[in-house]
Amino acid sequence: MTDHETGRTTAKAAQEAQDIPYALRIGAEWAWRLGAILVVAGGIIWLLRFVSFLIIPVLVAALLAGLLMPVVKWLVRHKVSRGLAVAITELGMLAVLVAALTLVGRQLVVGFHDLWSEALLGVQKVQDWLSTGPLHLSATQIDGYLQQAGKALEGNSDSIVSGALSFGSSAGHFGTGLILALFILIFFLLEGERIWLFLVGLMPRRARAATNGAGRKGWASMVSYVRVQVFVAFVDAVGIGVGAAILQVPLALPLGVLVFLGSFIPIVGALVTGAVAVLLALVANGPVNALIMLIVVLVVQQLESHVLQPLVMGKAVSLHPVAVILAVAAGSFLAGIPGALFAVPTLAVTNSAVRYIAARGWDKDPELDPDAKPRPEPDSADSAGPDDLPEQRGEPGTPTP
Repeated sequence: MTDHETGRTTAKAAQEAQDIPYALRIGAEWAWRLGAILVVAGGIIWLLRFVSFLIIPVLVAALLAGLLMPVVKWLVRHKVSRGLAVAITELGMLAVLVAALTLVGRQLVVGFHDLWSEALLGVQKVQDWLSTGPLHLSATQIDGYLQQAGKALEGNSDSIVSGALSFGSSAGHFGTGLILALFILIFFLLEGERIWLFLVGLMPRRARAATNGAGRKGWASMVSYVRVQVFVAFVDAVGIGVGAAILQVPLALPLGVLVFLGSFIPIVGALVTGAVAVLLALVANGPVNALIMLIVVLVVQQLESHVLQPLVMGKAVSLHPVAVILAVAAGSFLAGIPGALFAVPTLAVTNSAVRYIAARGWDKDPELDPDAKPRPEPDSADSAGPDDLPEQRGEPGTPTP
């Protein structure tokens, strides 16, 4: 093709571009780019579902590492070796959890044993109400309904057995994931800095400083999220536990511990612990007391969902309250309980990293200065690693994008 023909083709293309309205042309360019991003993001989420048994323990270990790292650093500052500090921290965490669960289990067993007679009396009251209340059911009709319920259970025995097997399989997966998370947590606490710098070293040389700084900002946001989540769980436990104590519901203390632990499991944790509180009030003190306990539970949970989570959590992780609510809803829809649990920290990390990169924060980030940058502990520095490379520490002179 001659230069003249090439010029004529270019002029024709320019004329055709001018014939398209500006707004439509810009909208089309934005549309295909956003479409490509959504397709890639959807493909990544779809692929991650096949390795969720590995991803979830890693994310749980990262959240726990963010919560426990200050304890490890405090022990190291007091002349405790890094390995011993990690062992003390993780074993201490497990001891606290086991002690709390043991306290809850013992008091629940003893309490339910004491409440058994009251539970039988409550069942008798229900039967009397069915007979003398507005339904006016006779004893024969009640027995007939009970027999129908028994036959329905027998007819659906296969579904019940399969559900029990499914629950057993899920419990087995949960146990495996828990062991894996604790194992990963050891190395995150022991040499998380070295692991991170190794990952930074896999990036192109020009992108290492930006990746290093953005990852550190994202980690700081995740640590803030974990700490605020502990605070929110504590408020839930105190609110429901104090309400149960005021209403003289038995087992108020273990109920508060149960609420604290359940608050870390979105949706299901609040539902189960709230149901336990109302059930205890119903069995021990009757329907009026149970109704008041239900109101207390709903008020505390609504306070958490609409005040603490959006405002306190949003401020801690630099997210708008609407973004927090939408993140939890989207995470629940896409990945169920794990999605709801990790939606907010994932969004917080992404938000901090994107803001850091957009502002070219690595140009003026003191954390990337080699003199201010944390070094590996002496007991783990016997072998050279990626942190020995100047370009991965973001030293002056490192090429930047």
